[in-house]
Amino acid sequence: MTAPPAPPPLAGTVFDSHCHLDAMSARSGRSRRGEPAGPEFTAAVLAEAAAVGVTRVVNVGCEVGEWASALESTAHPDVYAALAVHPTEVGGLTEAHYGALAELLRHPKVVAVGETGLDYYWDRTEPAEQQRHFRRHIELSKQVGKPLVIHDRQAHADVLRILREEGAPPAGVIFHAFSGDAEMARECVAAGYLLSFSGVLTFTNAPELREAASVTPLEQLLVETDAPFLTPHPYRGRPNAPYLIPHVVRSLSEQKNVPESVVCATISATGARVFGW
Repeated sequence: MTAPPAPPPLAGTVFDSHCHLDAMSARSGRSRRGEPAGPEFTAAVLAEAAAVGVTRVVNVGCEVGEWASALESTAHPDVYAALAVHPTEVGGLTEAHYGALAELLRHPKVVAVGETGLDYYWDRTEPAEQQRHFRRHIELSKQVGKPLVIHDRQAHADVLRILREEGAPPAGVIFHAFSGDAEMARECVAAGYLLSFSGVLTFTNAPELREAASVTPLEQLLVETDAPFLTPHPYRGRPNAPYLIPHVVRSLSEQKNVPESVVCATISATGARVFGW
């Protein structure tokens, strides 16, 4: 499958707050599923992204077997990592795993605990088990003092309820690939959470998501690819990559009615504040 063409460079610089380099490499045929992306692949991805104004990425390791490769990827100067266990993968997770994760999270280039949360779409783990581990990840985020990156799929009410019950981590809460409506966005904004928008924002069948973006203050917005997934329109069905972030930035610029240079500058400042780079 051919890669989508590169969009015109942005009128500024921005970063990809959430991608999966190992999965990108596997999807491209450069490695097998479960194998690390490797430094050459990572360097090529970053060079391609930098050419359009995407200067950093947060590489997410959300299975126990991905933690080591996500950490290794941070040898590239423009790659940072987030580590956790995805809600569909929490079966068999033990306190020993949490102890190991806590140690890895102290690495200076690991900038967040994530992605964690609830996923009621895939019938792979019981909701009660997911909720127990979500609470444990919230506790871990508070313990290490790094922001929490939330995966929320068809579980909005329970995610928000558990955050209220446990108390949000002081370092911040980021809703990865935000999928709620404007009402949920307002509730998240009032709580001080950040909403990260993906290529879904550009889909023709996502007017509610664009409304959610329009009611969110620019200072509480992030952008992401979730690469190789959630490829923006008009390239749905092809592998996503950080160099396609400009499509999301330009959609946000349109929804917020502000220049893309302002979108880039504001999101970059938010990244520096939340991730500490």
